[in-house]
Amino acid sequence: MTVDDTGSGEVPEVGAGVPEVDEKSEDPEKDPLALRLEGLILGADRRYTPFQAARSAGVSMELASRFWRAMGFPDIGQAKALTEADVLALRRLAGLVEAGLLSEAMAVQVARSTGQTTARLAEWQIDSFLEGLTEPPEPGMTRTEVTYPLVELLLPELEEFLVYVWRRQLAAATGRVVQAADDEEMVDRRLAVGFADLVGFTRLTRRMEEEELGELVEAFETTAADLVAAHGGRLIKTLGDEVLYAADDAGTAAEIALRLIETMANDETMPELRVGIAFGTVTTRMGDVFGTTVNLASRLTSIAPRDAVLVDGAFAEELTRTGDAPASEADAAALAERAEKEGEEPPTYRFALQPMWQRPVRGLGVVEPWLLARRS
Repeated sequence: MTVDDTGSGEVPEVGAGVPEVDEKSEDPEKDPLALRLEGLILGADRRYTPFQAARSAGVSMELASRFWRAMGFPDIGQAKALTEADVLALRRLAGLVEAGLLSEAMAVQVARSTGQTTARLAEWQIDSFLEGLTEPPEPGMTRTEVTYPLVELLLPELEEFLVYVWRRQLAAATGRVVQAADDEEMVDRRLAVGFADLVGFTRLTRRMEEEELGELVEAFETTAADLVAAHGGRLIKTLGDEVLYAADDAGTAAEIALRLIETMANDETMPELRVGIAFGTVTTRMGDVFGTTVNLASRLTSIAPRDAVLVDGAFAEELTRTGDAPASEADAAALAERAEKEGEEPPTYRFALQPMWQRPVRGLGVVEPWLLARRS
């Protein structure tokens, strides 16, 4: 939120760096319920302009503006729209910087990552959750009459649950990081990265009604999220017709991929699926993953056959190294024959790998993909 840093209370010209505010769209007084709901949710009334909030928090207007924009909130000029909680949030972030616990850039990144994550959560809760629950229970009642008491009941429960899940996720993420082999691996880690993509989704968008399409996407995302979590992976993000997940080891990523294929194939309402997986160094930022390994997994997905999983050479080598797949079927047969002669149990493998033709992949040169399957 940008205002005059001089404290004069006058809003500079638009050309001076402050966006012009549409007073009609920003005026909450026109909707008393919106003000009441905001007060209920925030737990405080509007008291401060952005400049007053920054001054009360003891931070510069420039830093306050960076924090607010990072959290995803628009510039509001000189409107008195902020509360005591906003001042406290500014003070806490600035305090972490002053104490040397976070750099200023890192504090802004914390604000941005938190804002982006919670914004999506809030939108989902309003669009899908509260919208359904606030259907008037009796004829003659309006949605407005139902909303306030419902939010009043749900708010403390949802807040407690949000904090609980966040702590659980933080504990899991911290555990993964501290187990890294060295400090460098804490940032650039070796992971298996997989993309799962619905085949023919663009054609479906032309044939299906919006509501049907939304239900299909939600079913796909829900099924994928449940399978990824249940088998020890981490869902990185969903992109409508595509999901991106990661796992610490190749065996886990392979199991998830095949489970996804099998589950979708057994659902007549779902399109066919294809999956691509790569293994290697990955850079993680704000819960997302980047790098050549991620790009390769995406490219493998685009060339994978329907209802099949393609993996790169590094992933195939990792499965072989861990004993989850044989180096070749000939080697597996030879080992089984030797074990039988010596009266021992032959080695067992979870997965089978079939080399495919080498092919050029845009931006990554020539790769040799492997077809992944369950070992019969």
